[in-house]
Amino acid sequence: MHLVYADENGNVYDHPELLALARSADMIIEIMDDELIPLPDGATLVGLPSTKPVALDPESGEMMALEGMQAVGALLPQGFTRLALPGYVKTDKEYKLPLFGYSAVVWKDGRFYVTAEQCDDPEKWNPENCDTRELNTKVHDFIEKYPDNRLYQHLSNCALGYECLTSSNTFLGRWEGGVPVSYSCNAGCFGCISEQPDDSGFVAPQTRMNFRPRTEEMVQVMMEHLTTPESIISFGQGCEGEPSTQAKLIIEAIREVRSRTDMGYININTNAGLSDHIRGIVDAGLDLMRVSTISALDDHYNAYYKPRGYTLANVEKSMAYAAKQGVYTSINYLIFPGVTDREEEIEAMIEFARRTDLKLIQMRNLNIDPESYIELIPPAQGDILGMKQMLEIFREELPNVVIGSYTHVPPMDQRRAKPPVGLV
Repeated sequence: MHLVYADENGNVYDHPELLALARSADMIIEIMDDELIPLPDGATLVGLPSTKPVALDPESGEMMALEGMQAVGALLPQGFTRLALPGYVKTDKEYKLPLFGYSAVVWKDGRFYVTAEQCDDPEKWNPENCDTRELNTKVHDFIEKYPDNRLYQHLSNCALGYECLTSSNTFLGRWEGGVPVSYSCNAGCFGCISEQPDDSGFVAPQTRMNFRPRTEEMVQVMMEHLTTPESIISFGQGCEGEPSTQAKLIIEAIREVRSRTDMGYININTNAGLSDHIRGIVDAGLDLMRVSTISALDDHYNAYYKPRGYTLANVEKSMAYAAKQGVYTSINYLIFPGVTDREEEIEAMIEFARRTDLKLIQMRNLNIDPESYIELIPPAQGDILGMKQMLEIFREELPNVVIGSYTHVPPMDQRRAKPPVGLV
């Protein structure tokens, strides 16, 4: 497992002698053979600015930080759960790494490997499966067809500018597409990708939508996408705030769409803190709900999300109600090696999943500057078990919960019954 590093020009090399190390939170760790898989298709190698790699000399057993080199990490496509961070130390402690989820990468047997486990089928979310020529044509066609629909204008920038696959799917008419709805939020997430305070030190990689869509704009997008039994249209994208703050709009749109078609699934990606709003959206005919969380422990949750006017208890209440009404519920679990695999975090999440009748855990690599995140959250109270063991524990303790990476269509016996078209 040889060290992979970059020079100041971004050229990537493998070291002929030194061995790679990784990180778990702020600890330098060795890499185990069973933690490695070949670098997946669609993954990207990136240099980590203002860092130097940490490596192991196999002759002396000495650990060393290498001057004049830059640490390298891998950005994994959906479907892959990282097990360790790259081994590095910062040369500038004030510098914050861009908001990506960095995984440790090594050179072994003549190819790149990463510390990761495949938790889902990556095919649908492989960036290489998005034909840019077809996408450009489809974007042009939709904007020409709906010249007054501001959502298509907004989504065109997400698809072509940010290369957002969910937005691209909206134009390509496949899999899960998005219909953003909210410019406001009831949380102040640390490292939010669409809005940052001026003093955060982070640069938001996306621009948040700045308008309130009309119901007819939303219905147009939804009807165009919901054309097959397996299609999914989702409120709550990275380019917006919390969708349930616009519950009235969402309820109107769902009712109108379901009066015309029973095709596909309507999903919401939400923090689920506004329990009354979520109840109304569920009752309108929601099929799927994915709730973003980083922890089932209040102090950790509050430190990251900075909730405004709600608590983790509200989130749990929303999820339990949705599940009781037949909505297929999942969590968008923001995971981080050395934190999510803490003993107390694992125990709390297992109990949370049981109490809410959770159906699916979507393991999502947290995009964050590691040092800033570790400084923000409470320290560990118990042992750190390792990400691979954490996944094994979840599978053993929660046998009826799917461990995946993105939104799934529920099995036939878990699908919510839909009212006849025209009677919504």
